[in-house]
Amino acid sequence: MIIYFLEKKCKEAINLKKQYLIIGILCFLIAMGISIQIKTVKSWNTSTSMQSTAENKLKDSIFKAKEKYENTYQELQDTLKQLEEVRSTVANSSSEAGKIEAQISEINKLLGYTEVKGKGIEIEVKDGTPEKMEGYEYNDEYVNYLSNYMVHDGDLKEIVNELFNAGAEAISINGERIVSTSSISCSGNIIKVNNEKLGSPYKIKAIGLPDNLYGALVRPGGYLESMEYAGVKINVEKKDNITVNKYTGVYSQEYINRVE
Repeated sequence: MIIYFLEKKCKEAINLKKQYLIIGILCFLIAMGISIQIKTVKSWNTSTSMQSTAENKLKDSIFKAKEKYENTYQELQDTLKQLEEVRSTVANSSSEAGKIEAQISEINKLLGYTEVKGKGIEIEVKDGTPEKMEGYEYNDEYVNYLSNYMVHDGDLKEIVNELFNAGAEAISINGERIVSTSSISCSGNIIKVNNEKLGSPYKIKAIGLPDNLYGALVRPGGYLESMEYAGVKINVEKKDNITVNKYTGVYSQEYINRVE
């Protein structure tokens, strides 16, 4: 009886030790997990803080650059205004100076440095909405299919060329004046005109004889008809009064020289 009692107590002691050992292991694992989680949170907070600091610095740099550009542009506009006042004063004091001022004004108008208005047409071209095509995979064929519904840089170039050929005297695309040095190029999903990023819809204004401009664009078999057939949305309207913005860029001439 005593032996049975001792054996029972020994078994209870062993079971208790096992329980303590299991509890100890669990506590250790929990402590390790908490420690790892704390380190992970600290690391994430540090990374987030560094990223936030970098973003703030970038935003600050962009803001300063934008502010500097706006200030410089405003100074340019103020200087041009002062120059115009001086020209006007000189022109009023001399008939010869007045002729020169008139010539300068005409040259500025031709160069695009003057906001102009007159009769013409407005054209709006915008990306179409592709129809759902069952069974299409995202491959080159499908990309080409979607591309048909989009306005491309080549489309705008073709329209501008047809307008100039029809006698347009001033053209702008989404407010960007088209001059002899203007560029129209593709930049991903957008188009750059005069190095400015523009997106669909594209509103083209052209000053000239409305009937000639309209007839050149909407003629049967013309370029606009082929764009519409491909899926691009187009609207053309004659206007009695159109305002075309002035060119705000700078003409760069590095290689040409006047022949003496």
